Amino acid sequence: MYTSYFGFKENPFSLTPDPNYLYLSRNHKEAFDHLLYGINERKGFIVITGGIGTGKTTLCRALLGTLDSSTKTALIFNAYISDMELLRTINQELGVGEEVPGQSKKDYIDSLNRFLLETFSRDGNAVLLIDEAQNLSPAVLEQIRMLSNLETEKEKLVQIVLAGQSELRELLSSPSLRQLDERIMVRYNLEPLAKNDVQGYVEHRLVVAGGKGNVQFTKGALEAIYGYSQGNPRRINGVCDRALLIAYSRDEFTISKRTVQKAIEDICGDVTLEPRLKRGWSQKRVGSLSVLLLLLLIIVAAFGGWNFRKEISALISGDVTVREAREEDKFIPHRGTAGPTKAVFPVPNDKLLPNNQEVAAAKTERVPSAPPEPEMKGTSLFLDEQASLGGLFGLFNAKEDPNGHAANEVHLGLFSFYAEPEHYIMFKKPFRVRVAVPAHPPGLSGAGGLPLPCYLLIREVTADGAIAIDADGKEQLITRDFILSHWGQEVSWVYPYENMSANLVKGMSGPDVIKVQQTLNEIGYWVEPTGFYGKSTFHQVMKFQSDFALKADGIVGTRTKGLLYQMSE
Repeated sequence: MYTSYFGFKENPFSLTPDPNYLYLSRNHKEAFDHLLYGINERKGFIVITGGIGTGKTTLCRALLGTLDSSTKTALIFNAYISDMELLRTINQELGVGEEVPGQSKKDYIDSLNRFLLETFSRDGNAVLLIDEAQNLSPAVLEQIRMLSNLETEKEKLVQIVLAGQSELRELLSSPSLRQLDERIMVRYNLEPLAKNDVQGYVEHRLVVAGGKGNVQFTKGALEAIYGYSQGNPRRINGVCDRALLIAYSRDEFTISKRTVQKAIEDICGDVTLEPRLKRGWSQKRVGSLSVLLLLLLIIVAAFGGWNFRKEISALISGDVTVREAREEDKFIPHRGTAGPTKAVFPVPNDKLLPNNQEVAAAKTERVPSAPPEPEMKGTSLFLDEQASLGGLFGLFNAKEDPNGHAANEVHLGLFSFYAEPEHYIMFKKPFRVRVAVPAHPPGLSGAGGLPLPCYLLIREVTADGAIAIDADGKEQLITRDFILSHWGQEVSWVYPYENMSANLVKGMSGPDVIKVQQTLNEIGYWVEPTGFYGKSTFHQVMKFQSDFALKADGIVGTRTKGLLYQMSE
């Protein structure tokens, strides 16, 4: 209605996923780069998640438009399908032969495999993109996992992109889909736009629609748009579209804060407005709810007994007794990672003062409770600095044979690395990982009862988790979920440094080069073990470095060697 009036060629705030309108905020650009990287490097599985309306579908449509003709694509936007319907749709999208009535699942897969091999022989690639993947059934997800087995000795024949809402992450982390989840090496969670991106987003869409700058949103209008949308692109589109319609009816070309607030009221209605826009209504409602809650608690107290009066009082006031980590207990990342974070730990009930004495403490933000610990017999799995280091060197001596090297050639050192939790399954040597949110087991307290840094000591990774060493030196089985929920990224292991070992660079040759090439082959980076550091080895080293957040310079230095050592048999 208003497009021609404002001089637009089309509606600038349509809710359809038009890739021409993709606004590459920092988050959207990173997500786009992850998609291109996973496809071009043939990583097999790529997962993009995000909330409703954050732009996942638009991003995927834009991706398909950037791929060259050598890349065959299949887009599936209806996730409510069976495994047979999935195979049939993939073959139809890719143009694989003609469908024959009565085809079996094996027939579909064989036809697809022949097509993919032929495409690969012409240096082509294939991409399967499934939108709204959180709606896929477990049977279909298992079929998708089996499709990832279509590969050569060197490369994946089809790259599978799963795009879905945040529930997709929870779905993939379920125990029944562990085999699929462990194959996913490229992931990105798409966040809403930042506040300072809203103006750029709105102006970008106005320009793409053909605007000549005659429509202006005031600063107050943009702030109101962000307050309502919280950076969600779909909600921004909705309120901007309504605001332009109101401005059209008023014969205005400047969109004010008042116009945006009227648009929000039209969309949401008076009751569902964002609290900051309807503060008076919100305060009245909260006050009424508080009175009802108080009355309910009084009734509970009457039935439950007056002995719980202090607990009820604390619940009403919202006071939470917490204890803040000391300076030396704060997690200090390695240079090049994100800045330090302050840890705040809840005080266990058994550490409160006796006789119901009140503990003076400032009100702080509530902190989420730690993940539930598995049942452990006897001793704790959480070790302090000294016990974890001693155990780590003890495990090294039991497994390795450092005496096989001359004393002047090798010395043992502690190698530290910051690894993503999903990478632990590739570790072959004993290691320790710092616990993300330290527990408070007996004996791991410093002065004042504050928790000290603690670690999990892992002897060996298993198919379902790992074998950990407890404080008594005994082995205990721990699950994968337990490891992931306590993972603090800071990982350490013992590494036998060689005094005379030089960095390996392109053009070198010798047994050290062969060792690197063999290790790369073991972990999935194919290169012929010739002993010569040539072009193919150089590219595989750079891929390895990039995958694990090392400096991708193709130089096999101490950090690259240390990580390769951990991943070698």
